Formats: sequence, structure tokens, C-alpha cells
Amino acid sequence: MMNWKKTVLAVLAFVAFGAQYATAQINILNAEKPEDLGKLSAEDSISSNKPIPYGYVSARDVLWQKRVWEFIDLDERVNFPLYYPTDTMRIGTNRRALFSVLVNGFKEGKLDVYDDSYFTTKLEDYNEVEYRLKKKDTLDVAFDFMNANPGEPLPEGYVVETNVKPSDIQGYKIMGVWYFDKKQGELKYRLKGICPVSRDVNFLDAEDGTFVELFWVWYPTARQIMYDSKAFNERNSATPISFDHLLNSRRFNATIYKVENVYGDREIEEYIQDNALFQLLESDRIKEQIRDMEQDMWTY
Repeated sequence: MMNWKKTVLAVLAFVAFGAQYATAQINILNAEKPEDLGKLSAEDSISSNKPIPYGYVSARDVLWQKRVWEFIDLDERVNFPLYYPTDTMRIGTNRRALFSVLVNGFKEGKLDVYDDSYFTTKLEDYNEVEYRLKKKDTLDVAFDFMNANPGEPLPEGYVVETNVKPSDIQGYKIMGVWYFDKKQGELKYRLKGICPVSRDVNFLDAEDGTFVELFWVWYPTARQIMYDSKAFNERNSATPISFDHLLNSRRFNATIYKVENVYGDREIEEYIQDNALFQLLESDRIKEQIRDMEQDMWTY
């Protein structure tokens, strides 16, 4: 009976997603001008265009849970949909890299952004994040100009501005909760936060620059924006997949770097130092431990 229910739900979800995503780019066949590309026509407009809401989970139904932090490395091919396109002007579409989607959403006041993965310090103003994304360098020739021409504005090019671009993003840190729902009788995952990671804006050109967390986004507030923004579907460009679907269905590869624990949620590299192989093996051990939890629930 349980397998039959799962099959029906999977089919319904597939049909719903397929219908919505297929219409997002199929308009290329009916577009009368370039501005129509990627826009839904009146005939293709469907339902409410909202992400499928999370179901309510009663605390009494949670038999077990564990909070997990993971890193999504954008150098891995399977994670490319989260990285590209880095140059939207070249491809000529309204598709955006995930980083651009998050930054634009915060600028427009549609996202809740925090300073840490525990979401204790909320960043209310874009200026609180901008210093991590932008820097300005005044050239030496500018000081000579100011000394020779006091009070006059600096000519263009005397101040060099550097910005963190989508191509500078090395990966994403995510925080989510694995839990066993005894009512449904299965192990489930709920994504709660996501954070772009890049080199420090002051060392973008360095080969071994320091990697920093730019900002944490409380994911539930980002679902509508993620749903409206589409990632590239390599198998069929007529049915693009939304970032919300991609992330919630875990269509990416990630490495666990921290789980909640008695030692103050210490990271793996804190107790396994200077050995990347053993750190990766520890990550896989934790992942298997979580997966085995579902099987263990049925062991008597």
C-alpha cells in the first residue's frame, strides 16, 4: 500500500512540474520578437505558478532528526546548473546564475539574509552585504591628481572597482534537516539555508585566497524566487527545471562538512586535520549513517 501511494505521488509531481516547466521555454516557437523569449503566452499561462508548499510536520511525528551542513562544489559537472550562466549577455536569454538570483532577490527585499548558518544575526540592509561583494581601489595617480587639482572630481578610471561575479563563486554551503517521519514511515530532507562561497573580495585573483561565506539565505523565504528562476536542463531545453525543484529534489552532489554534535557542532576538519582523504571518508561515513537510519527503523 505504501509503495502504491508513493508511486501515485511521484507521477502527480512529475506531471505538475513537467507541465509548468515545459511552457517556460516552449514559447521560443511562438515568439514574434526576441523580448518574447522565455515568457508565458496567455494560452500557456497556468494555475498559480507557485512552488508546491511544504507539508506540515507535527513534532509528534518526528521520530528522529539531524541537522546537517554540506558543501556543493561547483567544479563538479553535476553541479553546473547552479553555476552557469556566468555571462547572460552572451547567451541572450533571461536565465541567471543562482548567485545573481540570490543577490537580486535580496536587493529587491524579497529574501531574508543572515550573517551565519544559525540565523541569529539578520542583515536588514544591502549595504551590510555590499562590503563583502565590492571593493574600490584608488590608484596612485589619483592622489597626484588630487594634490595638483584640489576640489576637482577624479577623472574616470582613477578608481578601480572590483565586484564578486557569478564566475567567482566556488560553491554553496547548505544547511538542512534529515528527519524520519513516522506517520509517512520514511526518511525525508528539508532544506533550510543556503550560502554562496567565494574568495575574499580583496583576493579574488589570488590562487590560494581565503574562502568566505558571503551571506546566508533563509531558504523558505526564497522558494518563490527560486521557483520563478530556471536552471538549464541538459537533457531537454524545452523543459527547464526551477532552482527550487533542483535543490529540494537534491539533484546535486554535496559533501558533508559538519553535523550537529555534542562538541558544539564542530566541523570534520577540526577533528580530522591535514588529511583531505580521511575527511572525505568521514563525510561518507556520516552520510551512510543517515541513510541507514531509515533501514534501522524497520529492524526489530
